[in-house]
Amino acid sequence: MLLAIDIGTTNMKAGLFRQDGFAVAQAERPNKKVSGPAGTAVYDPLRMWETAATLIRHVAEAAGHPSVKAIGITSMAESGLLLDPSDGRPRSPVMPWFETCSIPQAELVKREIDAKERFFQTGLHASHKFGLPKLLWLKEKFPEAFGGQSVWLSASAYIAYRLTGRMAEDETLAARTFVYRIDRREWDAPFIRHFGFKPELFPGVVAAGSAVGKIHSGIAAEMGLSGEPVVCLAGHDHVAASLACSSGGDEVYNSMGTAETLVGSFAERGLDAADFESGMSFGRHAFPDRMFWMGGHASSGGSVEWLRDTVGDGNLSYASIMKLLSSTHSDPTGILYFPYLSGSGTPRTNQAARAAFIGLTAKHGKGDLIKAVLEGNAYQVEMMRRSAQRICGCPIERMKVVGGGAKNGIWLQIKADVSGIDLTVPNTGEATLLGAALSAGVGAGVYKSFREAANAVNSPDGKRYIPDPDRHYRYGRLYEQGFMALMEPLTGYYESSF
Repeated sequence: MLLAIDIGTTNMKAGLFRQDGFAVAQAERPNKKVSGPAGTAVYDPLRMWETAATLIRHVAEAAGHPSVKAIGITSMAESGLLLDPSDGRPRSPVMPWFETCSIPQAELVKREIDAKERFFQTGLHASHKFGLPKLLWLKEKFPEAFGGQSVWLSASAYIAYRLTGRMAEDETLAARTFVYRIDRREWDAPFIRHFGFKPELFPGVVAAGSAVGKIHSGIAAEMGLSGEPVVCLAGHDHVAASLACSSGGDEVYNSMGTAETLVGSFAERGLDAADFESGMSFGRHAFPDRMFWMGGHASSGGSVEWLRDTVGDGNLSYASIMKLLSSTHSDPTGILYFPYLSGSGTPRTNQAARAAFIGLTAKHGKGDLIKAVLEGNAYQVEMMRRSAQRICGCPIERMKVVGGGAKNGIWLQIKADVSGIDLTVPNTGEATLLGAALSAGVGAGVYKSFREAANAVNSPDGKRYIPDPDRHYRYGRLYEQGFMALMEPLTGYYESSF
């Protein structure tokens, strides 16, 4: 049996899987944010650990306290904390990727680098989300957190430490600090020192799926697990999910959660100017000799949550949302929603961009507003898809879709109609959890390789969404003549049609 933990922005999940990918038991709890220092929104590390432990106990009990071979841990990227290695006490809260307190520090970093050269080294464009700006913010506001020796760990590395007592970082998450060079596969010691830190601030790096150590026997017994399973770092959640959606080829998948991403892979090579201009981020994939590209949009499901709270005073259920959507016409609403509640993302990041509704009339109601939000997010994903095609060098004619948003069939049909391509929802349930379980299986030797792990999953594709030609034409006109035409004044970016 393989156990997986997924530390997400909104929720934390755990699942038990057989070697063929069948889900035996799953559980979910909110990953609650708390008020942090200087008005920040953060996570309490101790509460995060308690939630993870509770979830492990829950799935173990639900499955009859099975023998578990390995535990795989995946988490949201760019989120980490400082830990005292002498006693394991947190010296900071878990600073999340979405916390904007580090924008001034990110601007400082930008002034100190050659953006293109740094991109070729890291695969990233400088952003407040990454570990380096967060560390600079902590050093400025709370220098005492760096007293003695401290280590920066991702959320998943922290939970792995609590289970095993050992510190290590997965490569896909090490790369999201902005101080790890994917071209050399090592921490950039001179760059780290340039910003006033010691290289020892960062732990040893292991490849995705690597075992950190065995779970403490006492913890295993306390959580209802027989034996001493190996604990493995499954890395970046979106990369982990791709393992459940791909056999190691060039498949593209779309993850729909609080934030939304497109992820694809390609044969290992050096990054070039076209990659830099794409606005995508890049890294080394878990599949050997392959790399991934990734485009992100921060306010996808977040836009839905915002509107749900706004128009329903926090009392609008998802069933009510679906009923309102079902009452709308299948044609485009004609409303343009720009989903930039927290700035714009790929292909051109602009923290100053703002959300907007354009084209409202007195005839529009709640259902139209909700549908417009889905349409606006579909336009943003279409913009990412077109940018990604330049990297791939070929059309992206189909995508697999996973995540919480994939449960909304109306949204998926809108996305198919906007893009003009087929969308398929894999019949794998929680793809990120499954990917983490498969990664742990590789680390524990259950599978000989990631390709063998991916091919071991017996999961035929689920529902398929096919674009309607007439709606695709109408959405295409709105995208080109409306959404893209107004992109420049809203985000400072314009992409001509092609």
